[in-house]
Amino acid sequence: MTKAELKEFLDAKVLEYNHPKFLEDDPIQIPHRFSQKEDIEISSFLTATIAWGNRKSIINNATRVMELMGNTPHDFIMNHSEDDLGKLSPFVHRTFNGIDLGYFVTGLQNIYKNHGGLEAIFTEHQTKNSMQPAISKFKEVFFELPHQSRTQKHVSDPNKGSAAKRINMFLRWMVRDNSTGVDFGLWKDIPPAKLSCPLDVHSGNVARKLKLLKRKQNDAKALQELDKNLRKLDAIDPVKYDFALFGLGVFEKF
Repeated sequence: MTKAELKEFLDAKVLEYNHPKFLEDDPIQIPHRFSQKEDIEISSFLTATIAWGNRKSIINNATRVMELMGNTPHDFIMNHSEDDLGKLSPFVHRTFNGIDLGYFVTGLQNIYKNHGGLEAIFTEHQTKNSMQPAISKFKEVFFELPHQSRTQKHVSDPNKGSAAKRINMFLRWMVRDNSTGVDFGLWKDIPPAKLSCPLDVHSGNVARKLKLLKRKQNDAKALQELDKNLRKLDAIDPVKYDFALFGLGVFEKF
């Protein structure tokens, strides 16, 4: 396939999958249940945090998190009591448990009370071409309060070689425009050109078959390689191809 043919093929798949029907069985449906900016941000961040494994399980457990917060995530984050935190303790999604969720609540409260919110941190620490340094800085700020070491593994760090799939997905949700009704376009001061593809086993395997990626591991170096090649196809909105790669892998077993 020539570059032009590849772009035409992938652009068609973007049109097919970057569509409201995508919400029907994708975790992004959770933040779509809210209308207030902070509720969308927080529900997106918490949903993305547990977005690994079976998608039905992710949706069910993210729904459970929202229910534990009274379906008012921002209000819960800002005004919870110790008793409220105790009610989170039975929660579990794979290796993410009530201890982790409890810290995420207090960590987010600190972010919104003392750092201007999630958007402010990522916007302030973006670099000229990438959001990956901002993800590392976010992790540093997020864990500045006392916490159990086990909880740190639930926020990836590109500086330590991670492709940071879940935070890159969260950033896609927040930054890409909402013209198709899928992503939200809430954060206006981060250009979509700086986003990175949420690289996982599905998108990675499809990218390799399409010769967009040579590196075998799905790590930070692979993400840099994929970013470079997707930006050749669309320098302004490279992460739109996440829909194509994911759809080809999950729905078409490409």
